[in-house]
Amino acid sequence: MFGILRPCAHHSCPSVARAWRAHLCGLCLTLRDRHGQAARAATNYDGLILSVLTEAQRPGAPERRTAGPCALRGLRPAEVVPSRAEGARLAAVVSLALAAGKIRDHAADGDGVAARRFAGAPVRGLAASWAAAAERGARSIGFDATALTEAADRQALLEASPGRTLLELTEPTESAVAAAFAHTAVLAGRPGNAEALREAGRHFGRIAHLVDAVEDLADDRARGAYNPLAATGASVEEARRLCEDSAHGLALAVRDLDLDDRHLVESLLRDETRRAVRRAFPGARRCSGPRRASSHDAHARDPFGPGPYEPDPYEPDPYGPGGGDGPGVPLKVLAGGLTFLTCGVYRPPWSPERRSPWTERCCLDGCDCSGCADCSGCFECCSCDCDGCCCDCDCDCCSCDC
Repeated sequence: MFGILRPCAHHSCPSVARAWRAHLCGLCLTLRDRHGQAARAATNYDGLILSVLTEAQRPGAPERRTAGPCALRGLRPAEVVPSRAEGARLAAVVSLALAAGKIRDHAADGDGVAARRFAGAPVRGLAASWAAAAERGARSIGFDATALTEAADRQALLEASPGRTLLELTEPTESAVAAAFAHTAVLAGRPGNAEALREAGRHFGRIAHLVDAVEDLADDRARGAYNPLAATGASVEEARRLCEDSAHGLALAVRDLDLDDRHLVESLLRDETRRAVRRAFPGARRCSGPRRASSHDAHARDPFGPGPYEPDPYEPDPYGPGGGDGPGVPLKVLAGGLTFLTCGVYRPPWSPERRSPWTERCCLDGCDCSGCADCSGCFECCSCDCDGCCCDCDCDCCSCDC
């Protein structure tokens, strides 16, 4: 899983966290049902916003189905977006195209297994298969996949041409994301939203491109790989300014949308996008005031309930107060295997993480809460003109522009 949008229970309303998981798990299962088990590896945090946008523009209650137990949910069932939903299918198409593009980029940069002549052949073959599947899936929902393929080709040409500016290099990504965002209006029957969605897509595509470039800058320099900042000579400060400007433009575009349900869309495209910018640029503007306690604080850490391996808080240390001699090698190997198979949800009795909520134990949760919890209650750290949470809970998840 990859992408810049990574909401977590620490700073989200329980209702937002559940809705986000429904779309994330729905995307993963749509990839499996329509493109095979291997396609689940292409699950993209950012791609699922297309499923969210499509659903938010449609009137009526959202469609859900019950999915079976999954290790990433603590081996619990969940209500998820069905794989027949057009928004999930569009998200799957874009996720496959992005994953195929990443593999091709690694091969072109001479990076990793994909660049090896013989060992990388299966990986490159998988990328070609995913690209073809993306084109077939796009045709089934009336989306022109050339918006994605032409953007990738244009990106390669721009990167091979010296003297380009940073915004010239982000333009193909902006155009591709804009086309995908605008198509959600077609799927939902809201043509009036198309222009605002196109504008939102341009801003989101620019932010995603620049955040990825900043996060990879040191590694790309060490490997001698292409990076937009290094190629253009642009500073991290310039990239930060462009991201902050686009985050503001994205919020304005989202405000112009005619939506039946705004909560999750605003949480992802406005609040979580700003958090992504803060993670990438530690010097970006952020709240620094105290956080006001909420009656939901105790539940926000684990809004989905305890997992199947939730420990007894009064369970004694199996190795005594001093920890004893610890487990032997065979037991460690067995415990390591169980931890791996459950993606970290299971932790052995001697693990310091055993008593943590399962949402923290999960290795793929991907939450970096540095700098985000401060804004979960904005009432005391800014003078915004907000009314607090816009959902039907009593939490303090303010949606102000701070």
